[in-house]
Amino acid sequence: MKLLQSAHDTYLESRVLSADPLELVRLLYQGAIAAVKDARHYLAEGKILERSRAISKACGILIELTTSLDHARGGEIAGRLAGLYDYLQKRLLEANFQQCDGPLAEVLGLLMTLAEGWANIHSPAEAPPEAPNAWSQPPLVQQTEVHAASRSWSL
Repeated sequence: MKLLQSAHDTYLESRVLSADPLELVRLLYQGAIAAVKDARHYLAEGKILERSRAISKACGILIELTTSLDHARGGEIAGRLAGLYDYLQKRLLEANFQQCDGPLAEVLGLLMTLAEGWANIHSPAEAPPEAPNAWSQPPLVQQTEVHAASRSWSL
């Protein structure tokens, strides 16, 4: 069991060290989701210390996500995410103090929705999915390309 955990830790460390910022956010979401799932499991089993540790881990990840927000470039979206992360932390603390599953289930659902959204964002290093044909591109892109091409012919 220790060897398996050590191999997993080595793999995860390698993945984190080689990840771009977008992948790091995805990894943080995965970690938060796993921690909340663990907290729910420990709550059901009555393991208070383990539940508290899992909730603390999830809160720590949310703090990391909050501090990584770029408010200058992210504008309103960054502000809304900061507010949402704060709300999630409050719900986690509520679940811990009240020893109830409802807030944990809510946080898990929100984290999974956010993670799904981040999974659909492509970084510059990642190739976005290919369009099936030229007609599926937004009209503005096609018009701009045609306009630029006609200007080059007029010279």
